[in-house]
Amino acid sequence: MLILLYNQVFTSYNLWVHLQAMISIEPHELSTGKLHAYLLGAVSPRPICFASTVDSEGNVNLSPFSFFNVFSAKPPILVFSPARRGRDNTTKHTYENVLQVPEVVINIVSFEMVQQVSLSSTEYAKGVNEFTKAGFTELVSDIVKPPRVAEAPVQLECKVNDVIALGTEGGAGNLVICEVVKIHIKEEILDENGAIDPFKIDTVSRLGGNWYSRAKAGLFEVPKPLTTLGVGVDILPEEIRNSRVLTGNDLGMLGNVENFPNSEEINTFIDASEELKWLRDEGNSLEIHKKAQDFLCEGKIDEAWKVLLSRI
Repeated sequence: MLILLYNQVFTSYNLWVHLQAMISIEPHELSTGKLHAYLLGAVSPRPICFASTVDSEGNVNLSPFSFFNVFSAKPPILVFSPARRGRDNTTKHTYENVLQVPEVVINIVSFEMVQQVSLSSTEYAKGVNEFTKAGFTELVSDIVKPPRVAEAPVQLECKVNDVIALGTEGGAGNLVICEVVKIHIKEEILDENGAIDPFKIDTVSRLGGNWYSRAKAGLFEVPKPLTTLGVGVDILPEEIRNSRVLTGNDLGMLGNVENFPNSEEINTFIDASEELKWLRDEGNSLEIHKKAQDFLCEGKIDEAWKVLLSRI
């Protein structure tokens, strides 16, 4: 009897401790931004829909969305949601495009393209092609009008069956219900049985804030694109764009700057290091790009730019 009473008291105490450690909130008590942050932090990780669309005039748009998943195999249905912007209640170009041309290509995001994908989420003006800005390659689709992303390991051509608006206020989602009409899979991501190898496809997913998750390796951060517009990969000097060293991720980071450092800033930085002065004087672009890549790996984008521009 004493043991039973003890167990009841212990259980009640544990329950009390857990309840004391929780906060309970009704959604209407929060601002849209705070509610959005809680939801994205809790419902994670989320796969990324990298959606390419066109408007009625043929202008191409490319943008990532993490409100996304697969919901049926027969018929093959994917759903993603380009939500209304919380700050001003405006709609996204992707949403506007699928209403005009109800077709989309959903490109799957791998780790080696994640920095460029992040850059493409910059809110460039309507008519600006994010393929160009983020440094991606357009592939003509077989069935639908929007192009595919050549760098994506899987590309899913879809027709849009329906678009369901979930509300009219900032933060409201718009469910884009897509039926897959053709699938393109890179053979290099398949295993010996013809199935997609999770290590080879190397997908990434979104969490809250700047956080992402790499399916085969765990969490990492990608700083959000600038509030002001990044210059884009297309503006980078040709020698940098065509580098034999710098990856797509590297170029995505380099394109996410508003301005390049000036000559005085470059010279001051280079002259403070014997190693960097030697690299500049030698003029070996391969070694300069490797050093810049080292800085990029540390998240030091400004330093990488100063190294790269020291001989251009």
